[in-house]
Amino acid sequence: MSSGTTTGTATGIQQIHDVGAKALGWLYEHREGFRLEADPSPEAGMLDRFKPLGELALIGKVIFREGVAGSQQSSLAHKLLDHAWHELLDSGARLLEGQRREPLSPVPLEVYVPFRELGYRQPDLESAIRLNHRLASWAALEVLPVRRLGLSAIERRFGVEPSVPETAALAHTWLARRPEPWTVEGHIGYDITHTVFHLTDWGEKPAGLPADIAEYLTLWLPVWLDDWLDLKRWDLLGELLVVDACLPEPTLDPAAWAGFAQAQQPDGAMPVVGGMPEGDEESVFDLVYHPTLVAAFASALAMSRALSDLSSSPAPA
Repeated sequence: MSSGTTTGTATGIQQIHDVGAKALGWLYEHREGFRLEADPSPEAGMLDRFKPLGELALIGKVIFREGVAGSQQSSLAHKLLDHAWHELLDSGARLLEGQRREPLSPVPLEVYVPFRELGYRQPDLESAIRLNHRLASWAALEVLPVRRLGLSAIERRFGVEPSVPETAALAHTWLARRPEPWTVEGHIGYDITHTVFHLTDWGEKPAGLPADIAEYLTLWLPVWLDDWLDLKRWDLLGELLVVDACLPEPTLDPAAWAGFAQAQQPDGAMPVVGGMPEGDEESVFDLVYHPTLVAAFASALAMSRALSDLSSSPAPA
């Protein structure tokens, strides 16, 4: 490896690290935005605002698992998760309430599992989930194929028999059929990314990606990265950067990462598309928390893969 290449690699790794550090800092400073409605209306349901907390737990788990965050980032992640679990979810009591109100909803399970994997427990909720899981209606829930794949994966991680085997669920997804790559648009893009997330347990097991799917993504992902970069679709671009980090040989695309980093605001927030939205603090949080979480996710995985590749590279002559 030449000195110029080494310098370029170091610069790229620093850029990826900075994206994640800034994103996590913004999420911590705006942690009150992960609020739950005290008395949600029956029309809206009480589970809608649980999902961001589950996403937060997933990203926290990735950060701890990959072990590439500095001590300050790790401390912020711990504080964020403690706040979410104890203050917002009332140590899981809010999830139990939601499961009892909507016994067929998989949302409490999806939110709970990453917290449980991090050591947070609510035994009464676990009992309620196991009881409801026995209902035929639980397995009969009609959802999109990629959602069914996700439910099968979360059931496995929780320790119950998946309602639909993961291989069967995968077969019905868009990505498993490897269609014409030029037909990808926004919704399909998210279906692609989440299929990869579920197959690899959110980047933990890259080997969970079947060889034919990995080959298809290796061929076409660079094109999609270029497309979404041109469109300034930062949320989806971030998820595709995660997919890249899940491939057998990730590209860590310099142009995509440079554009992604430039879109990030000085305070760490990442817009969904184009520039930052306008509005009151709560409304802006609701629009940008997800791409900011994705930025932290993409950074942790890409950093881990980049450092792994460096450590496995032969020493220069």
